Amino acid sequence: MVDELITKSVDELSGLVKSRKVSPVELTDAVIRQTEKCNAAVNAYILQTPEKARAAAKEAEKEIMAGNYRGTLHGIPMAVKDIFYVKGEVTTMGSRIHKDFVPDIESTAVSKLRDAGAIFTGKLNMHEYAYGGSNNNPHFGPCHNPWDLARIPGGSSGGSGAALAADMTIASLGTDTAGSVRIPAASCGVVGLKPTHGKVSKYGVFPLSWSLDHVGPMTKTVKDAALLLEVISGYDEKDPTSVHTDPVAYSKLLTGSVKNLRIGVNENYYFRDIDSGVEELVRKAIQAFKGMGAVIVDIDIPELVGAEYVERVTSAAEASTIHHDNLRAKAAFGNDVRVMLEFGELIPAVDYLYAQQLRRSVCAGFNRAFERVDLLIAPTLAFTAPIIGSRTAQINGKEMSLMQQSIRLTGPADLTGLPAISLPCGLSAGLPVGLQLIGPAFKEDVVLNAAYAFEQTNSMRGRKPDLTRFL
Repeated sequence: MVDELITKSVDELSGLVKSRKVSPVELTDAVIRQTEKCNAAVNAYILQTPEKARAAAKEAEKEIMAGNYRGTLHGIPMAVKDIFYVKGEVTTMGSRIHKDFVPDIESTAVSKLRDAGAIFTGKLNMHEYAYGGSNNNPHFGPCHNPWDLARIPGGSSGGSGAALAADMTIASLGTDTAGSVRIPAASCGVVGLKPTHGKVSKYGVFPLSWSLDHVGPMTKTVKDAALLLEVISGYDEKDPTSVHTDPVAYSKLLTGSVKNLRIGVNENYYFRDIDSGVEELVRKAIQAFKGMGAVIVDIDIPELVGAEYVERVTSAAEASTIHHDNLRAKAAFGNDVRVMLEFGELIPAVDYLYAQQLRRSVCAGFNRAFERVDLLIAPTLAFTAPIIGSRTAQINGKEMSLMQQSIRLTGPADLTGLPAISLPCGLSAGLPVGLQLIGPAFKEDVVLNAAYAFEQTNSMRGRKPDLTRFL
């Protein structure tokens, strides 16, 4: 049996906790029990901290009983990707190289969640150094997709996606450099939001690519993503890429109305080489938006022809710079990450700088598109989750590179720094399919509201994997 409490969203649970109908201790214990039951099969956690979580839950209960309720996240148990520094707690980045690393600082995002009263139950599995899309980790073992344990959860924030799908956490944080929040969200049937670059501080998060990295919430519902974004966003002087923006109550702007919203469809890039089962569900979602009064507009962004090249060159060169010393010292990287880092060492400065010029043109192309539309709609992934260990993805019976195809549709939003969300839009052959919405810079309110509107009409809402198979 699955405890009903752990299947609920942050939004649902916060009201129960605030009204004292549910104790933070009771809720935290339920999440811990679920983790103890499921983690051997799913392997979503690298580090579990049940005693620290229970102590924090007792403290939260005391505060709430005394009338000191901090807000929506007070008493809500969470786990975060093991790339976020937690002061005094081992933070591995999914690598043997950092297996004993204990930071003496804490990431800004984690600190903000802690200050809001969130309770941390542990650190979640990830692709080594966030450099890959499968979460087939050679050091801590592969993370498994709860919808089918033989399949990947997506990456690099695969532990976050799997833990949410298996109700082993109520909410989570991930990082997104080429799609690492949205890819596992799509693969595991949950919600993943990549905010505008600079909206959420990256301080205390181990980097993969300085100019592409983002921090974002991964949640069970769109409203939960809005609630987390309210807490973790904001200027941080410790992050040189942080941007001054006014606080926004995103969760209060979720009207669900998309009447006259102009939604762009880019056929040439976002609907090329899409598996038929995925395409059918995304096309149905487009029609659902049309039925709600949105205006669907054909959009062309010819500059996208260079996006894959720019993404590969930028991320590879920056990642290899970050890991250069360990690479030269022959540190114990997993084979796949080591090969990609060695490739990055070979990229000439001319190629990197040329890629940044092309990157400007991609940004300009999106800016022109957003003069005509409010949002873009697309699949998150062109395929459903492949078998663990696969190097290819099946798209309409054709074997294609898993790494390349994983980031093809998500990478452009990282290159441009634009806000993008993935949310479930149905099942294809029993596996989740993600719908992606991309908006103009700092228009997270528009992205979230459109996602919320679709979530209310989507038959996937509330559907979960059959966890009784491994309970």
